[in-house]
Amino acid sequence: MTKRTVVVTGIGAISPLAATAKESWAALLAGESGISRIEDPRYAELELPVEFAGQARRFVTDQLTRPESKRLDPSSQLSLIAAREAWADAGIDAESVVPERLIVDWATGIGGVNTLLDAWDTLREKGPRRVMPMTVPMLMANGPAAAIEMEFGARGGARTYLSACASSTESLAEAYRHVAFGDADIVIAGGAEAALHPLPLASFAAMQALSRRNDSPETASRPYDVTRDGFVLADGAAALILETKEHAEARGAHIYAEVAGSGITSDAFHITAPDPEGSAAARAVLMALEHADASREDVAHVNAHATSTPVGDVAEYHAMRRVFGDHLDSVVVSATKASTGHLLGGAGAIEAVFTVLALENRVAPPTINLTEQDPEIVMDVATAPRDLPQGDLLAVSNSFGFGGHNAVVAFRSV
Repeated sequence: MTKRTVVVTGIGAISPLAATAKESWAALLAGESGISRIEDPRYAELELPVEFAGQARRFVTDQLTRPESKRLDPSSQLSLIAAREAWADAGIDAESVVPERLIVDWATGIGGVNTLLDAWDTLREKGPRRVMPMTVPMLMANGPAAAIEMEFGARGGARTYLSACASSTESLAEAYRHVAFGDADIVIAGGAEAALHPLPLASFAAMQALSRRNDSPETASRPYDVTRDGFVLADGAAALILETKEHAEARGAHIYAEVAGSGITSDAFHITAPDPEGSAAARAVLMALEHADASREDVAHVNAHATSTPVGDVAEYHAMRRVFGDHLDSVVVSATKASTGHLLGGAGAIEAVFTVLALENRVAPPTINLTEQDPEIVMDVATAPRDLPQGDLLAVSNSFGFGGHNAVVAFRSV
């Protein structure tokens, strides 16, 4: 079967930085932080050890109808907002779309946790008659994919990928395959997370996974820094419209970048800790490069997973050194979770948007809060916006999740 060229023609995002993809990109380049103190009184009453997060939901204002606000879990609300922006950005005429050739590949790491936990509180405090009949459809992990599928009339399939923090990169990897091998002409791909709730926050804190810089939230996410002490929980969503190059050119669409390849592997090592040698993670990168018919020397930029955890950042570095060898010294690395926090299942999607925009604008975004780089991590990390070379460029976006899930997507400039 002939592999078709896959391109990105639309982007959308609602992140802790801003309400749209391009506003988030502008804030990222400006070195802003989307991390702030949580003002919800529930958190203060419980005396949680972590009092801050990346809160994208503050940007949900008039972007939803009243029924959508009432009948969709926050994860679905954020997903719908991002997908609508990406669809509009792609400039697709809905009348020209063949529904059976339109697929939704969506992701989440946790799903409708807010709906589930709030419904449990309602049951205990007010009894079963007060539990909403929409509770199950709202808490389902496939709820966001279903909302997008119905919004745009996608009848080619609506799949949901759940592989922890690798989820939305895995959704993009599968979307690439669906377009490349003829299953669809257009795919709406991406992911979302809305896990900001006292229980997940307390649980991640109990694991010693979260930063506890309550006195300085905006500097808490600090990948590669010697003082990093954990990730920052965040919510948000991002979407990308993928289609064949032929289909995009026929309708005169703006093309941001080519999706050149993808790779998915697993560590088979530990439920939460990454393989310190990074061998399976490295293999995912190599798979993406092989699909792209590219060599490691072709890569100019990496958007790293880089969660700001002491163990995770080092493990990813070893994987990158295993892949690139000495060429890693010539690769510009960005760790954008320093600005957004960690969107869990939505992280790969927002980072893919940033990678695509880095290629289009020929600039690698900065990694903020990096004041003293860990001497064990010998990489060229951009701490200010960095110009990328002209000519053909290849960039990769990495995601690694609990359970040992590894997913990588490679993008090529156009």
